[in-house]
Amino acid sequence: MTFFTYLLRCNDGSYYAGHTEDLDLRLAQHRNGAFGGYSAKRLPVEMVWSQDFPTREEAFNAERQLKGWSRAKKEALIAGDWDRVSNLARNRQR
Repeated sequence: MTFFTYLLRCNDGSYYAGHTEDLDLRLAQHRNGAFGGYSAKRLPVEMVWSQDFPTREEAFNAERQLKGWSRAKKEALIAGDWDRVSNLARNRQR
């Protein structure tokens, strides 16, 4: 089975990170506010990035990592700018 980590862009411009085993279903649930909470209060939402993982644990760990990232680093990831992601990671470590 495949698992996914994803980023949503919310209506207010913020980002929401999550993980799931069914990306299409989870996006539909977010879009109709089924979970309540953060994303439901910021509808509509748009999926801006996702990555698949072989285990739920890896997907969950990636979600936790993303939640600790700055907005700039998330936007570099969304753009596929790995040099910027790396630079932002190095700058944060200092």
